Amino acid sequence: MTRSVVRFLLGDKIQEIGNIDPTTTVLDWLRLHKRLNGTKEGCAEGDCGACTVVIGRIDGERVRYEAVNACIRFVPTLDGCHLLTVEHLRKRDGGFHPVQQAMVDCHGSQCGFCTPGFVMSLFALYLSEACPSEDRIRDVLAGNLCRCTGYAPIIAAARHMYELGDRSTDALVLTAEELNSRLNGGDKIASVFLENAGKRYFAPPTVESLADVLVANPGATIVSGATDVGLWVTKSQKILDSIVYLGGIPELRRIVETHDSLEIGGAATFADAEAALTALYPDFGELLRRTGGLQVRNVGTFGGNIGNGSPIGDTPPALIAIGATVVLRHGNERRSMPIEDYFIAYGKQDRRPGEFIERVVIPKPAPGTTFGAYKISKRFDQDISAVCGAFLVELSGGIVTRVRIAFGGMAGTPKRAAGAEAALTGKNWDLGTVAVAMEALRGDFTPLADWRASSEYRRTVSANLLMKFFNETTVGDPQTRLVGQRRITHA
Repeated sequence: MTRSVVRFLLGDKIQEIGNIDPTTTVLDWLRLHKRLNGTKEGCAEGDCGACTVVIGRIDGERVRYEAVNACIRFVPTLDGCHLLTVEHLRKRDGGFHPVQQAMVDCHGSQCGFCTPGFVMSLFALYLSEACPSEDRIRDVLAGNLCRCTGYAPIIAAARHMYELGDRSTDALVLTAEELNSRLNGGDKIASVFLENAGKRYFAPPTVESLADVLVANPGATIVSGATDVGLWVTKSQKILDSIVYLGGIPELRRIVETHDSLEIGGAATFADAEAALTALYPDFGELLRRTGGLQVRNVGTFGGNIGNGSPIGDTPPALIAIGATVVLRHGNERRSMPIEDYFIAYGKQDRRPGEFIERVVIPKPAPGTTFGAYKISKRFDQDISAVCGAFLVELSGGIVTRVRIAFGGMAGTPKRAAGAEAALTGKNWDLGTVAVAMEALRGDFTPLADWRASSEYRRTVSANLLMKFFNETTVGDPQTRLVGQRRITHA
């Protein structure tokens, strides 16, 4: 079955939309069509958080609310969701919601432009977590930028909002069961197909129907979180003739732990997978914590971060070092490959037309394994890597029995450091061996110079990251991390 409208809740009202450009952003639709102008445009690329809204989606038997960037989210992807803006926040008696009142009480707003975005990020936190730590509050707010107040009053408001209201009595919490019923009231097993001015939008509900759609439309643009594709539209003004959306396919969002691996669906988000990955590889969790703001992590996917082939994506170096494999599907055919083989050259990946990333398989760490990952960027939060390095070493009696080293930002693709690995394998894990490997590593890459870093800086920092990893595996407390950062652990 196929329907030609998208159906979702805006506040407490059902919306049914059919005749719309599939690349219309939620931000533009809210402001230009619904005249809900509380949601602001600051950057139009998912960085500043002024456009933050809260979206509820069905997650099992409940509605899960998340903060997302409206500026790069396409309206048709709201199908089956509950969209909330700052205009929808109020107490049952019409007064300020506790989040809003807390911002007033703590003087968390000056010019006010960024305030609705902060309020919505805090509202999502209020709905989903009871007693967040200050570190957690800072993580949640890292995707919202303010040029006036500094962040201390806003962090104070985040603590104060819990004193002003009981989450269990919040109107949205009390009506969650009704909302779930209304969101599920439509035909959730139907495909959605929209067509407007020659542009087409497909939203298949299952992996099988997705495979069929892509075989029939091999040139279509695959979209899930749109944290990359959204910028093609808002920044590059690119025309996308056909879009296939896979964010609504439950099978692709699954995260399954087996005896020896963790399998992450191609449409599983960074937020979905963070806890499971952190349990196996704490440094991977730390890397994810610095991948965009929370709004980006709530929608950005592993399949997208791998699929676009970027040489500066955050997850590929870590996945390569761990020895992950990627499973691709075309129609009913599947093929697996080591993830480093997926990246062929800059802008070129081993993915055929009509093929999609079905899942990523991450092996569990073997005994004697230590893993570390490091992101070097101009800002700690909300920044793209200049260099991203990941290291895995297995030791037996102080001898390196296995080592994998991978970098992003050092070549046209995420790439292993073959020379450094050879210099370490079979040798003592000591300062002398690491010094030789550092020199070999300088010959593994010929990095470009750009506005993020010079070529020589990248060579130097990549070698120094190997030394940092060595120190963290051998020195009791090397003080190589900022306060609050997770530390690598030994398996």
